Amino acid sequence: MRAHTIFSGLVRVVVICAILYAVWLWGFCRFYVPPDHMAIVIARTGSPLPADRILAKTGEIGIREQVLGEGRHFLNPWLYDHEIMDLIEVPSGKVGIVTSKVGSALPVGEFLADAGQKGIQRQVLGPGKYRLNPYGYRIDMADAVSIPIGYVGVVTSLSGEKAPDGDFASGNQKGIRSDVLQPGLYYINPKQFKIDVLEIGVNQVSLLGKIGTEVITKSLGGFGGNEAIGQLTYNTLQERNVQRENYAQQQLANVEDKQQADELRNRLAQSKSRANTYWNSSEQQAVNAPATQPGYMPPQQGAAAPSFVLSQFVEFPSRDGFQISLDMTVEFELLTTDIARIYRDYGDLTLVVDNIIMPQVLSISRLKGSAYRATDFIVGEGREKFQTDITEALKTILKNKRIVIHNALIRHVEVPDQILAPIQQTSIALEQELTIKEKQNTAKKQAQLNTELSMIDQSRETVAQETSKLTAEIKADQEKQVAQINAQTLKSVATINQDIAGVLAQKVKKIGQAQADVITMVEGEKAKGFELKVSAFGDPSGYGLWEMAKGLSDKITVNIFHAGEGTLWTDLKNAGIAELGGASMLKKDK
Repeated sequence: MRAHTIFSGLVRVVVICAILYAVWLWGFCRFYVPPDHMAIVIARTGSPLPADRILAKTGEIGIREQVLGEGRHFLNPWLYDHEIMDLIEVPSGKVGIVTSKVGSALPVGEFLADAGQKGIQRQVLGPGKYRLNPYGYRIDMADAVSIPIGYVGVVTSLSGEKAPDGDFASGNQKGIRSDVLQPGLYYINPKQFKIDVLEIGVNQVSLLGKIGTEVITKSLGGFGGNEAIGQLTYNTLQERNVQRENYAQQQLANVEDKQQADELRNRLAQSKSRANTYWNSSEQQAVNAPATQPGYMPPQQGAAAPSFVLSQFVEFPSRDGFQISLDMTVEFELLTTDIARIYRDYGDLTLVVDNIIMPQVLSISRLKGSAYRATDFIVGEGREKFQTDITEALKTILKNKRIVIHNALIRHVEVPDQILAPIQQTSIALEQELTIKEKQNTAKKQAQLNTELSMIDQSRETVAQETSKLTAEIKADQEKQVAQINAQTLKSVATINQDIAGVLAQKVKKIGQAQADVITMVEGEKAKGFELKVSAFGDPSGYGLWEMAKGLSDKITVNIFHAGEGTLWTDLKNAGIAELGGASMLKKDK
C-alpha cells in the first residue's frame, strides 16, 4: 500500500513537471519568424569570442553566425535573445556584392575574397532572397550587365597579375580578355570585371563639310517588353552617351574658329536632343529624367539611335589651287571576332573614329584630291573616280587595323563661287539646249507614234481578215478529216465483222469435227469391246447365249435331260444349244 502511494506521488510529480515544462517551453521560449524574415540569435552565456572574430559559434557568447529561417522556434530567454530582421532580397536586374566581415585575412595583393575569407567576395548574389547575417556580411546592390542585340561586352579583369603588354589577359590575369560577352543578361561582379558595351556591325561616319563630323550608330530593336532589362540597358548606354558628350565638349574647347565652334555647339545640342527623344518615349518625361523616375519607358522599337559629333572635317586644295570641302559618308563595320583587339589597341567607337578612321579619311582625301582639278569634282567622271580611289585606299589601310570599310560615298562637294558660278551657268545653258532638243525629239516621237498607231489599226484589220480566212479553212479541213475518219472507221468495222464471222465458222466446224471424232472413238472402242467378248466365247452364238443368260432371273433352275436320237436334245443340238458342254440348258422357275 505504501509503495503504491509513493508511485502515485511520483507520477503526479512527473505530470506536473511535464505540464510546467510545456507551459515554460510554449509560453516563454516559443517565438515565430514570419515569412520573408530571419531571426538573429544572440547567446547570453558561453565562452568569450576570440579577438579576431565578431560572430559566435556554439558554446560562445555573442551574436551567432547561423540565423533562423521562417517558422516556429524555441529558445531559453534566460540564455538567448533574438532579433527579427528582413531577409536580404536582390531584385530583378541587380546583383548583390557580398562583403564578408568574418573569415581569414586576404593574401597580400589580393582585394577579392573567396569563400571563408574576409573582404569583398568574388561570388555575387543573383536575384532572389537570402538569409545572410547582416552583422557578418554587408550586401551592396549593383546593376547586372544587359547587352542588347547589336552590341557585345568587352571584358576587363580587374584582379590578378597584370598581363604582359600587348597580350590579352588569361586565367587570373589582370587586363582585357579576348573573349567577349554576346547579347544577353549577365550577373557579374563589377569589382572583379569591367564590362564595356560596344557597337558591332555597320556604323556610319558623316563628314559635313566645314561644320564637323557626325557618327551615326545603329538603332536598337527594342527591349523585348522587359522593363527590368530595359532599365539596365538604359543605364548602360546612357552612361556611354554621357562619356561621348564629355569627349565632344573637350574637343569643342580646342576649336579656335568661333563660327565653327558655334556650329559644332549647335549640332552637339541637336544630337543630345535626339538622344533624349530616343531614350524618353513619353513626351511628358523631363529631358534629363533618370531611368528610375516614375513613368520611364524603354525606347520604342525602330526609334532612331543617338549620334555623337566630332570637330574634324575634310578640306584640301585642288590641283589648280582651289579650296575644296566634302560631304562624305563612310560606312564601316567592327566584327565580333576583332572587337576586343580593337578596343585594347585603340579604344571604344568614339576613339576609333576620331583617332583611326578620321585621320585616314582626311589624309587619303587630301592626297587623292590634290591630283584633281576643281572642275573634276563637279562635271565629268573625276568625282566618281575620286570616290572609288578613296574607298579602295581606306579598305586597304584599315583592313590591317581590323576595321572593315564598305563604302566611302561623296554626297556633296563644295567649291569656290568664282569657279562654281561659270560652271553652273554653262551647265544651265547646256541643260536648256538639251531641253529644247528633247522637246523637238518628243514632237518627232509623237508624230511617229501617231503613224505607228494608224499602222497598228490597219494591221489589226488585216490580221482579223486573215484570221477569219484561216479559221474557215481550218474548219473545212477539220470537217473533211472527220468524214474521212468516219468512212475509214466504217470500213474497218466491216472488215472486223467479216473476220469475226470467219472465225465463228471455223469454230463451229472444228467443234462438229471434234464431236464426231469423239463419237467415232467411243463407239469404235465399244465395238472393239464386243469383238473381244465374242472372241472370248469363240463364237458369236455363244456370246449371244451368254447375253441371254445374263438377262434371265437368278431364280430359274436348270435341269439336264439325256435322251437319244430323235428327241428334244437332237432338236436343240440342231439349233446350236447343245454346244454348251453337250447338255441342254432348260430353265424352269422353281
